[in-house]
Amino acid sequence: MIKSFQQMISASGSYAPELKLSLLLSIIASTTQGIIFALFFPLFSALMSSPIDIPRVWTLVALMAFLVIIEFLIRWRELEFGWIITIDAASEMRLKLGEQLRKMPLEELSRRRSGDLNVILSGNVTDSLLSIGTIASIIIKTMVVPTIVIIVTFFIDWRLATVMLLTFPLAVPFYRWQKAITSKATRDVAIADANTASRIIEYAQGMPVLRATQQVGQQSQRLHQAINEQRQIQTQATSLGTAPAILMSTIVEIGIIFIIALSTLLVLQSSISIPQVFALAVVATRFSEPIAIFGELTAVFNLMKAALERIEALMAIKPLPVNTTPTTLSKFDITFENVDFAYADQKESILNNISFHLPEKSLTALVGSSGSGKTTITRLISRFADVKSGSIKIGGADIRDVEPVELMKHISVVFQDVYLFDDTILNNIRLAKPNATDAEVETAARAANCHEFVSRLPNGYNTKVGEIGGALSGGERQRISIARAILKDAPIVILDEPTSALDTESEVAVQAAIDKLVENKTVVVIAHRLSTVIGADKILVLEAGQIIESGNHEELLSQNRRYAMLWNAQQQSRRWKITA
Repeated sequence: MIKSFQQMISASGSYAPELKLSLLLSIIASTTQGIIFALFFPLFSALMSSPIDIPRVWTLVALMAFLVIIEFLIRWRELEFGWIITIDAASEMRLKLGEQLRKMPLEELSRRRSGDLNVILSGNVTDSLLSIGTIASIIIKTMVVPTIVIIVTFFIDWRLATVMLLTFPLAVPFYRWQKAITSKATRDVAIADANTASRIIEYAQGMPVLRATQQVGQQSQRLHQAINEQRQIQTQATSLGTAPAILMSTIVEIGIIFIIALSTLLVLQSSISIPQVFALAVVATRFSEPIAIFGELTAVFNLMKAALERIEALMAIKPLPVNTTPTTLSKFDITFENVDFAYADQKESILNNISFHLPEKSLTALVGSSGSGKTTITRLISRFADVKSGSIKIGGADIRDVEPVELMKHISVVFQDVYLFDDTILNNIRLAKPNATDAEVETAARAANCHEFVSRLPNGYNTKVGEIGGALSGGERQRISIARAILKDAPIVILDEPTSALDTESEVAVQAAIDKLVENKTVVVIAHRLSTVIGADKILVLEAGQIIESGNHEELLSQNRRYAMLWNAQQQSRRWKITA
């Protein structure tokens, strides 16, 4: 129980003082409620006296009415505090999670499914915080009210109080049993929720492809399977906690039956009065109800705990370390020295003993089959993750000694899959340089061959591009991405072959924009079409995480090895045509 309070206070962040005040108000309100029920004993005695003690009855009724009003006002303020804390603490936690996403290694972030992140940022925050105010109040009530009832009963007859007191230790094993068997089930529910969310997002985003390939039905089956698994796990989690909860309530009810039986016996023995028995019958219900409710809250506690565990696991991911005296960059040649890299949860290395040097203002192409390590190299240059061993240097400085913000200030990346925000074209380009003027944005757009198609749009640069840039064609999105990089004007440019998925007309426009982007830059390009990198200063051929060839186009062709084989294959594919 103490741990539950600690978790709630910890989860409330900077609003912990307000939560503590809310708990204090709950204690006062619950104590007031306990006193109200205690007054039933003298009230029934006054009502059943002969003659009826009218002045005492009215005094007690007035006192009880006053205490009810006091409790109402305190509860009102307590619930108001609780909901304010809930809303503000949830907002604060989401901001902290957003800050964590900003700091955590990009490689770690890119490997997480969008559905999983969505569940953590929305559902888990809601589960962990939305009920804090009300749950805290219920916990206090289940502790304070029964305690006061037992204390009052003790003054009536110690034997009745003992029977009440024994109900607690008899109910505790069933509570622990329920908590133990439902804890894992609740975590399984959280995993199933994340999986279903990912399937739904995948299904919705992939609908154009699914319809084009007539696979809507098959993918729908996968979605239905995820939803059915989610339902089964949720049903199982609910069923597991049912028996312990019912048994716990039964124990409490049996305790009440013993109390009534014992009080009847005590009346026959003239140990207590009939008015006290009537009062005890009323008060006993307030003793049993909170305990039964507490058993039903076990599932809520487990849900809150599972949600907090997932949030804490995300928050526990440490940002990439930076030297206490960070270095600034002034030169922009790139050196890999004996670099090995593997993902944290995998033993097999993605890169093995990679070493090369790329002079400043040179163009280097990375060539190789899928999975050979090309993308990993570009991501390590941007420090999406840290190397397992070896080092990566820019201008002679180890990038681990450079602040991430300082590092990315000097690197522009043009991805194959362009991400545009649901905002205007102007703001999507300006993302690279927030203080850029409209004229600077337009200059960059002209250099990237964007201005012509933007001018044709109804709202020009103020046209919204839609979610993920869906209102624009692939070539238009690429050119906006290149305009963004041109505006940034970073000395290092990384290109993930932005023309590989474009039609001929778009490719020509994008290639012209790239030519302007890479002038006087240190350029690293992932090449899928070898014809685009014939003029590269250096071509690195990768296979299974190792560099197997290095040289310019002519040198590699003369070696007649892997690069020459790839070149010949692409040349033959260019002669391919459809025949009737």
